[in-house]
Amino acid sequence: MMWLVAALVFLAPHLPESFNISADPGSSSITLKQSETLAEDFPEASVRTDKPLGVRHGREACTIPCDVTAKMLREEKHSLCGHLQQSLVSYGRSTRKLIRDLMEEQQRAMEFLTSQVTELMTKVQTLSSEVQRSNTEIYSAKPVQSHGRDCSDIKDTLGSVVPTIPSGIYIIHPENTDTAFEVFCEMDYMDGGWTVMQRRTDGMTDFGRPWTDYTDGFGHLPGEHWLGLRKVFHVVNQKEVRFQLHIALVSGDDTSSYASYDDFRLDNETHFYSIHLGRYAGSAGDAFRGYDQDQNQDTAPFSTLDVDNDGCSPFCSLSNQTVESCSLQHHRSGWWFNQCGLANLNGSPQDPEWSRKDTEWSGGDMEWNGGDMDRSGGETERSRGNTEQSGGDTAQRVGDTERIGRATERSHIHWDTWTQSGVPHYIKSVTMKIRRIPTKTHN
Repeated sequence: MMWLVAALVFLAPHLPESFNISADPGSSSITLKQSETLAEDFPEASVRTDKPLGVRHGREACTIPCDVTAKMLREEKHSLCGHLQQSLVSYGRSTRKLIRDLMEEQQRAMEFLTSQVTELMTKVQTLSSEVQRSNTEIYSAKPVQSHGRDCSDIKDTLGSVVPTIPSGIYIIHPENTDTAFEVFCEMDYMDGGWTVMQRRTDGMTDFGRPWTDYTDGFGHLPGEHWLGLRKVFHVVNQKEVRFQLHIALVSGDDTSSYASYDDFRLDNETHFYSIHLGRYAGSAGDAFRGYDQDQNQDTAPFSTLDVDNDGCSPFCSLSNQTVESCSLQHHRSGWWFNQCGLANLNGSPQDPEWSRKDTEWSGGDMEWNGGDMDRSGGETERSRGNTEQSGGDTAQRVGDTERIGRATERSHIHWDTWTQSGVPHYIKSVTMKIRRIPTKTHN
C-alpha cells in the first residue's frame, strides 16, 4: 500500500477545498471533517468510517474510499501517458524531419561530388586522348629519311652540292633492306666515302662478345665499335656494286701502315658471314692469307666462343701449344678464324699470356712470332745493328730494349705480317672501313 500513500501525498494539493484532510500530530489517524461534501461529490460511494485505512506506525487510517483513489490514479496515469505519448510523437516527428533534412543534404552533396567527378573524368579522358594522339603523331612508324645507300653514295650525292663534307654519323639505307641505320662515315681520309665497320683506339670497349652482339653490332660509333655483320652484309651485297676493304694500322711508336683488298664481300648468316677477299695491296702484309695455306683465313666463316667455326676440331696447334678454341685463345673475341691464323683485329689490347711469357723470358729460351732469340752464357746475338757495351760483348739491334718493353704489353690485336726485324708490331689502334669501287658499265 505504500504506492497508494505516495499517490495521496502527490494528489493532496490538487484536491477540492471541500476535502479537509488534517493530520493531528497528537493522534494516530487522519479524520475527514466534511463527510457530507464527500457524500455529495461521490454519491455512489458509501462512506465508511468504521474501517479506516490501516496506516503503520500508529497513524490514522485514510478515510478516502479505495475506488475513488484508484479512479484518480487512473485519470492521472492516463493524463501522464497522454502527455508522454504526445511528447514521443512530437520527438519522433522532429527526429524524422531532422533525419530527412540530413539525408537530403547528403544527397545534394553526393550529387555535387558526382558531378565534379564526372567533369574531372571527362577532362582526364580528353587529355588522355590528346596525349595519345600526340604520341601517335610523334612515334608513328614513318620511314627514316636516310642520307644515302652508304657513305660512298652520300659523298657522291653531296659532293656536287657541298664543297667539304665532314666526317661523322650518317643514316644510310642500303638497297634491298627494310630499315635504315646509322654508320660513321670518314669523309677526309683518302678522298672520303668510307663506311667504318670496325674501330679500336683506346681499349675501353670489350670485344669479348657472343655471336648475337657481333651480328647486331656494339660500341659507340664515334669511338670504338663493331658495326655488325648483318649491317655490313647489307652494305656490301647491294646490286651491281663492289666494295674495297681498307685496314689502317698504327703501332705503339705511331708508325702507320695499311692493308687493302680490292674486292670484299660476305656470305649471309646461313653461311656464318664467310669472308671473301680480292687482291691485296699495302704495306702491312697480307695477314689474312698468311704465308702458307694453313694460315689462310680467306673464305673462313665468322667464329665466336659460342658459335665455333674456327676449324680446330678437336684442336689445333698454335706456337707449339694445343688450342681448342681460337676465340678463347684470343680473349673471347669474334673473327674469321681458320685454325686461328695471323690476323685478328678484335682481340683485347692487353694479352696477359704474353706478359707472363715475357716476364719469364729472362730465365730461359724463347721463340716469339718468328723473331729468334738465343741465350748462351749471357751473350745475345741479333742479325742487325750492333751496340758495344762494357763488361761483355753483346750484339743487339738499336731499339731492341724498347721493343722488348713493348712486348710486355703484347696486345691481342694481331696483324702478324706487319713486322720489324721479324717481330710483329705492337698495334695500338686499327680501323676497318669499306668504300665503293667504281665499276665499268657494260653497254
